[in-house]
Amino acid sequence: MSRTITSGDLRADRRYAYAQGCLDEGNPDGAAEMAEQTLEIAPRFAPAWFLLGLAREARYAKGGQARDHHAALRAYANALDIDPEDAQGARLALVRIGAGDAITAISPGYVRALFDAYAPRFDRHLVEGLSYRGHALVAEALDAAAGPATFLGRVIDLGCGTGLVGAALAGRPAHLTGIDLSPGMLAEAGRRGCYHRLVEGELVAALAAEPAASADCVTAADVMIYVGDFSGMVSGSARVLRPGGRFAFTVQSHAGDGLILGADARYAHGDALVQETLAAAGLSCEFAQPAVVRRENGADVPGRVIVARRR
Repeated sequence: MSRTITSGDLRADRRYAYAQGCLDEGNPDGAAEMAEQTLEIAPRFAPAWFLLGLAREARYAKGGQARDHHAALRAYANALDIDPEDAQGARLALVRIGAGDAITAISPGYVRALFDAYAPRFDRHLVEGLSYRGHALVAEALDAAAGPATFLGRVIDLGCGTGLVGAALAGRPAHLTGIDLSPGMLAEAGRRGCYHRLVEGELVAALAAEPAASADCVTAADVMIYVGDFSGMVSGSARVLRPGGRFAFTVQSHAGDGLILGADARYAHGDALVQETLAAAGLSCEFAQPAVVRRENGADVPGRVIVARRR
C-alpha cells in the first residue's frame, strides 16, 4: 500500500494534488502557484514545501533567475525544518542544488518512506526492470569464499527488504534474522517464510542491540548505496561476528578512492575506502570481485561484491 500524503485539510490536499499534477506535466510555474496556495492554507505541510522546492528548482533549470534557485533552497530548508526525519528527501535535494553535506544526504527517514511506498512492487521493478542481482551475488560470493552451499549458522541480513537474500541462501542458515527500516518491506519479507526473526530499525542501532560474537555471517546486499559513512555498519557487523565469521556485501563503486553521491542519488565507495574501513574494523578481505548489481537507463552500474572475515 502506498503512503498517503495529507495535510489534514481537504482544501490544501486538493491544491497539493493540482501542484503535483502541474509538475508532472512539465509546468513548474503552475506547480509553484498551487504549492503556494496549499501553504497559505497549511503552512506547516512539509510535502508542499518540498514540492514548491521542486517547482522552483525546475523553473531555474529551464533558464530561470537566481531568485528561483534561492527560493528552492528556502523551500527545501523549510521542509526539513518541519520534518527533521526528512521523509521527502530534502537533504538530497539541497545537496543536488549545491547546499548541504553529501555524506548525510540520505537520511533513515527518507529511506523508510521510500521503501514503504515501494514495497508492493519492489521485486518486480528491481529484478525484472533493473536486472538486479545483488542477492544472488552475495550468495555466490559466500560460496566462493566458504565453499559451495556451506552451512552458514546464524546469519543477520542487513537491509533485508523483501527477503531476496533469504531466498537466495535457500535454507543454508540455521537461524536467519532480517533487519530493515521499512515495516512495509518487512511485511513482504515475512510472507516469504525465510526468516526466523524480523527486526524493524535503523541498521547501526539494531546491530548494537545484538549480542557480541553471536553471528556466523552478516549480509548486506545493495545497502551501502544508501549509507554515506558506512564505518558504523562495518564495525557493528564485525562486533556481532564470531571470530572467523564472514561479512558479505555489495557496494556501488567508482574509479576514485573516496565517497561520492552520484546523480542517481546513490552512494559509490572507492576500493581504497572499502579496504581501509574493513581493516579498521578488524576484518580481512577474503573475496572481492567487480560486479554488476543492477542496470539503470540501459547501462550496467559498476560495483563490487565483497566477503570479509573477522580476524
